[in-house]
Amino acid sequence: MYPFRDGSYAPKNGWYVAAFCHEIGNPLLSRWILNQPVVLYRKGDGTAVAVEGRCPHRHFPLGESLRVGDAIQCGYHGITFGADGKCTFVPSQSTVPGVYAIKTYPVVERGLWAWIWPGDPEKADEGLIPTLDEIGYNLPGMIPEAFYSMNVQGRYQLLNDNLLDLSHLGYLHQTSIGTGDDTATPEVRDLSSRRLSSRRYMYDTPQPPLHHDRSDYDGLVDRVSGMDFYFPGFHAGVGEHKFPRNHHRAGELISASRIWHAVTPSTHKSCNYFFAMSAPSREDLDHAKGALISVLDEDKFATEEIEKIITSLDVVPPELMLKSDATAVQGRRILQAMMDAE
Repeated sequence: MYPFRDGSYAPKNGWYVAAFCHEIGNPLLSRWILNQPVVLYRKGDGTAVAVEGRCPHRHFPLGESLRVGDAIQCGYHGITFGADGKCTFVPSQSTVPGVYAIKTYPVVERGLWAWIWPGDPEKADEGLIPTLDEIGYNLPGMIPEAFYSMNVQGRYQLLNDNLLDLSHLGYLHQTSIGTGDDTATPEVRDLSSRRLSSRRYMYDTPQPPLHHDRSDYDGLVDRVSGMDFYFPGFHAGVGEHKFPRNHHRAGELISASRIWHAVTPSTHKSCNYFFAMSAPSREDLDHAKGALISVLDEDKFATEEIEKIITSLDVVPPELMLKSDATAVQGRRILQAMMDAE
């Protein structure tokens, strides 16, 4: 399925963000993940669990059912499943058929995020989850916070492509977080077995409108803008503004942030999107939370409009690639290799 080979959609053997930790509680939380219904909740001891969200009897959604202690009782016929997936009660008969069970998924909570492994549970290596130090979560003086959780009506890779190609900042986001130099400046890339990194180093460059409005300094700056893509769907962003090299305060930090995007396949043509960031102060976070929702709406709009076109075309023509597509193409190849290995 575009932009991958026929039969390919998204890797199953990988850690994806299922929810922000604060979203999981006593009520049943329904999510579609890799085209499967999933239910998340916390047991009485606070442990987060994820189970299949479909009753095997008549396919009733378990997310629309009832909590009975640590178990879920199907709202249609009362068939009950424990947090381990085993059926514990069938009201219409005295015995429980051995085939009655629902799938359970490995879940790991780390920082703001609850991670899920949708594939082979025997391969669920927690060491593949990016560490909090790797993503800049534990930087001194920075306050991390979960901002937005939303469903985007576009296939998962479209939003990955958006985050792997930040040249769009100067145009799609030109009134907020981007300038022309975000497009014109070449990238510096680095690849490891777990992540693909991209950086743009911009010197004597204008501040983006959103940053300019928040600073007492209105001159040119030296900027670092980049993203670390941890396969298969987590992007850790870096943004720094410093006084330029010819300024008497050259190299001194004006502003800094770390931004985190988690993109999780929902259905074949939709995805779950989780946005969080850290900043040096509560005031900076509150301002960013109000200002950045329109930026995310622009990315959501672009993703959904592209989905409408490629879904409606009889045949999707080959893309005409540019130099700036190198990181996104490399990211696609890595994900295709993961799917091929499965």
